[in-house]
Amino acid sequence: MPTATAAPTAPRTSTTVVTAMSVQVAAVLPLFLFGGLAVQVSGELGMSVSAIGLVSGLYFAVSALTTVPSGRLVDRFGALITARIAVALSAAAMLGIAAFAHHPAVLTAFMILCAPANGLGQLASNTVLTEWAPMGRRGLLFGAKQASVPLCIMLGGLSVPAVALTLGWRWAFVLGAALVLLALIPLAGLGKPAVRPKKADARGFDLRLLLFAAATCLGASAATPIGSFLTTYTVDIGGSERYAGLVLTIGGIAGIIGRTGFGAIADFRKGGEFGIIALMLVGGAAGLATYLFELPWLLPLGTVAAYALGWAWPGLMNHAVTQRYPDAPALATSVTQTGIFLGGAVGPIGFGLLVDHHGWAAGWIATIVAMGLSALFIVAGSLAYKRARH
Repeated sequence: MPTATAAPTAPRTSTTVVTAMSVQVAAVLPLFLFGGLAVQVSGELGMSVSAIGLVSGLYFAVSALTTVPSGRLVDRFGALITARIAVALSAAAMLGIAAFAHHPAVLTAFMILCAPANGLGQLASNTVLTEWAPMGRRGLLFGAKQASVPLCIMLGGLSVPAVALTLGWRWAFVLGAALVLLALIPLAGLGKPAVRPKKADARGFDLRLLLFAAATCLGASAATPIGSFLTTYTVDIGGSERYAGLVLTIGGIAGIIGRTGFGAIADFRKGGEFGIIALMLVGGAAGLATYLFELPWLLPLGTVAAYALGWAWPGLMNHAVTQRYPDAPALATSVTQTGIFLGGAVGPIGFGLLVDHHGWAAGWIATIVAMGLSALFIVAGSLAYKRARH
């Protein structure tokens, strides 16, 4: 007599969120480590502000081009396999930068090499939460998972006084690679996901997602230059290198609190994520406006608002999208994630060119306008979704 197959045992919620966060860290750490160490790296390799922006922009451009294919791979082969591939790519690239990046072109090549790990790892971590996390806590857990991005910003800031100014910036990349490889430990303990039945009418894309993709593109184009240029800007207006690292660290802490806190609010409200996101973007734009005064002592205040509000919405966005497209979460979030990566490509390149030709004020004004427009597209997408639902 055949025996029934036992259902897979669900892991602890703590294991699930640690796995998602560690994979997310692995996906994004190379970029934010580069941003935090930009002063030291550019000083040794002879890179201008626009060159720093070009490296970041190319990284995000490659991430954008590979995100939708990555979403299909994650939905087809599962989160566990694709997450391990992302971890391996990221660690290999950081070790390559530490050992061989003695010219800007070599540094750029290694950053491009690890760029596909960004989309692959982020979409795999979204799927981990969709398939393993309890339904009533997903807003909080998506926020906690996305909090690993400002955690990387904080690590980038701490790496300046702790490693770059003592051992040298190359050792910071070696330690970053070791940290990334630790993600393999919780992945091994996650177990098999519950089997989802395939649906013939499963949706992973519709035109309304394009409005949200436009919003994420604009929001990311405003926010990503902060991580790439904040330390350089701080030094240029009179702050020390240690103070610059401290300001970036404070921003990372604020981002962790903002992303986790607003995720918990979404769980409590049981909806309304898009309205919350729009208000956060407006608050972030107000924070960025304080940069126009070029006062080092004011930077922590503006940075807290920028990261805790203007760059704390990706977790809420992923939560909202996976709630509405549960049968193909990786593919659906790949659309909005592509917007983030496109914004990440355009933002640093455009910002660097503006600063080189017109000064820091022009760059910050452009980010403020982009963040405000992002809020408008969030509202438009939300209204379009409500009309379609009714």
